[in-house]
Amino acid sequence: DYLENQNDFDYKFGWDAQSVGKMIGILVVEDQYKEINYLAAFSGKINETNYLNGFVPPVFDILDPNGFFRKGEDKLNQINQKIDELEQSIEYLNLKNSFKKILIQKEKELAALKLKHNKEKKNRAEIRKSIKDEPIDIQKIKLLELENQSKQNHFELKDQKRIWNEKEKIAQSELEKFTEIISDLKQNRKQKSADIQKQLHQNYTFLNFNQEEKSLLEIFAAWDKIPPAGAGECAAPRLLQYAFKNKLKPIAMGEFWYGKSPDSEIREHLNFYPACKAKCEPILGFMLQGLQIEENPVLSQDLDFELEILYEDEFLLAVNKPAGILSVPGKKLKQSLLSKVQGYVKNDDVMMVHRLDMATSGIILIAKDLETYKKLQQQFAAREVKKVYTAILDGMISEKTGKINLPIRVDLENRPMQLVCYKHGKEAITYFQVVEQKENRTRILLYPQTGRTHQLRVHAAHKDGLHCPIVGDDLYGKSAERLFLHATQLEFFHPSKKIKIKLNAQAPY
Repeated sequence: DYLENQNDFDYKFGWDAQSVGKMIGILVVEDQYKEINYLAAFSGKINETNYLNGFVPPVFDILDPNGFFRKGEDKLNQINQKIDELEQSIEYLNLKNSFKKILIQKEKELAALKLKHNKEKKNRAEIRKSIKDEPIDIQKIKLLELENQSKQNHFELKDQKRIWNEKEKIAQSELEKFTEIISDLKQNRKQKSADIQKQLHQNYTFLNFNQEEKSLLEIFAAWDKIPPAGAGECAAPRLLQYAFKNKLKPIAMGEFWYGKSPDSEIREHLNFYPACKAKCEPILGFMLQGLQIEENPVLSQDLDFELEILYEDEFLLAVNKPAGILSVPGKKLKQSLLSKVQGYVKNDDVMMVHRLDMATSGIILIAKDLETYKKLQQQFAAREVKKVYTAILDGMISEKTGKINLPIRVDLENRPMQLVCYKHGKEAITYFQVVEQKENRTRILLYPQTGRTHQLRVHAAHKDGLHCPIVGDDLYGKSAERLFLHATQLEFFHPSKKIKIKLNAQAPY
């Protein structure tokens, strides 16, 4: 309500071309008198400031004009300006162009000379053949002439190389007067930037519930990592830091997106999202020490379920994976569907041919031997396996059928989240067909032609895709009792029996 109606600051949250939406954090707290209240925070900065009435302050203010960070930034900007001036100077550009021309001309003229010499060499070979029947004295004279021609060609090429190498050396020497200065400036910039980052990481210090304090460097050192840029500037650490400093007990916390989504990420206005992994997981792991927190649901999954076997022979089997079960063991959780299958077939060497997200249910293939595994993998890699998924979208879409082509890559700072990225993303193609629409939900069939991580979830939720997240998608949409995504159909060629197999598993919703 405050954000909708406030007049304290003017920020458009992405509803104009000059701004972007913001992640807003709320922390419900209990004070020493057992009264309940809340704190608010925003990630990053708003209107080039870290301070706004009604929001907690930053852990460390990097925007302080008198602080080392801003002064360091000014020095880096001065170095950048010098580099730009040198790289854009007429003299430098002319020298670069001249050096490039010399290299091109050198290659061109030497290649032409070598071609001329090769033709003359072939001609001399023909002459040698033609004089075999002539008198010996005449042969000797002509052979000597041919040998002299060969030597002349050799020295001619050598002289031309020497001349061009000298021209190249002079041009390079003139160019290096600039490049060495530019290189020194860039090295100086790199060192100053590293020094500023190190000082910044030392100044970012965090409290936990036990009132213990650690710097960013100490926190990330425990994870064998270097703090990424922007670590500590998210809403969650700001909220906890203010609470612990003021002896407030955290009760519950949530972060929601307010405003327009960035182009690459999927951020829905007013949706709640988990804290980012790369920046916040190590920090929050330290800050929450001493607090009683909810159990990680991933670590408490129930493996007490019956395997639903859809197909089995001596080479492979297919099972219907329940939602909420890992396909293969994870870093923190070793139990998985694979573990269950290994127990069923009494063989630890069985291999998962492909995977489904933990939250996704449906058909999965498991190979019983290496040869079957490799041949099935080849079919997946060659896009020969036909896959159909049944999903329910949280909303209505206008198109009944269509194609989504959005390249995807991992969000390096927030794994396992994926981004739409036209520069570095991998091709991802999905066809779709609407089955039914009612009560503001859409039942849809999805036909992925590629198998990128979270492909169907991203293609459904992204504004350039269906712009309608799958129901229960807690990463790209809103949580529900489950993710309504199910691998309904799988068609492949049996590598040993040489027949096509089509498997079906009806969606449980």
